[in-house]
Amino acid sequence: MLNQWFQHIEFAYPWVLGLLFLLPILTYEYTRRYRRSRASMLVTTTHFIEGTKSIKTSLLHLPFLCRCFALLFLIVAMAMPRLKFTEDQTEGEGIDIVLCFDISGSMTEPDFQPNRLEAAKAVAAKFVMQRPGDRIGLVIFSGVSFTLCPVTTDHNAVLTQIQNVESGYLQEEGTAIGSGLATSIDRLRSSKSNSKVVILLTDGVDVGGSVPPDVAKEMAKQYNIKVYTIGVGSEKEIDEVVQSPLGPVKQKRKLEFNEGLLKDLAQSTGGQYFHATDNDALQKIYDSINQLEKSKIKVTSYNRYTNEFLPWVFAGIIFLLLEIILRYTAFKKFP
Repeated sequence: MLNQWFQHIEFAYPWVLGLLFLLPILTYEYTRRYRRSRASMLVTTTHFIEGTKSIKTSLLHLPFLCRCFALLFLIVAMAMPRLKFTEDQTEGEGIDIVLCFDISGSMTEPDFQPNRLEAAKAVAAKFVMQRPGDRIGLVIFSGVSFTLCPVTTDHNAVLTQIQNVESGYLQEEGTAIGSGLATSIDRLRSSKSNSKVVILLTDGVDVGGSVPPDVAKEMAKQYNIKVYTIGVGSEKEIDEVVQSPLGPVKQKRKLEFNEGLLKDLAQSTGGQYFHATDNDALQKIYDSINQLEKSKIKVTSYNRYTNEFLPWVFAGIIFLLLEIILRYTAFKKFP
């Protein structure tokens, strides 16, 4: 809590803090005068002086310390410490976007670093942070589909759910592209926004599902929803270690990829199809979509301040009064 306070505190007159250099100067001068005022006497032993120490002599410098603290607090108070709060006011119309993630087993292929799904999550999170005025939701699918986060302006909630996405999150295996797209459309069909977008990310191999991709495509057209499709992966061959009666054996396996379906979904709904073959290409695709789908919004930032100088003034006055009381009572000097 204290750390958060220091992160938001600032000073209206920070140049006043330069007066803090008076503290080491006063300390030096006080030490010099104290040493000059002490009487010295040469003795052969000091064992009889041990018993002469008292609380008063031990706290001899307490009034000066009170003066230093009083000066410190009053200088800080004169610099006018205040807490800064930034408020963003959004004007205009954003876009309603649903990120539709394929989390089937094929999305764990290692042709991306560290795999297709993890690379897609990292880039999608950056995309969300670049869309401050939009409402964004998250749908995942494998053999079935599920709304992990409804369309919302709470981007922190969306980012948290993106990080929680894992292959196998849904028990039923498969790649139900039609079901995933249909669920995404259902999240957007009642939206009042003039611009509604689904970003469908998959390897494009449709297997199973209760809604065929053609039906989902017609639903998107009916509700005027554009579908941007991202085909993740390639048809290249990779080395894979499999178990055999003779032990682990390395063999070639061709990665599955079907871009024909994704091209059709995008072109039929007014969106675009992109093919991502590696992490950098995937990042560029999201940057392209970010440029294509512009939000008509204006974000205005306002700074609000709360003055925090009074506690410093009170502390300075308390230490100043404490010094005066001590000097004219317990530490009073008699001629």
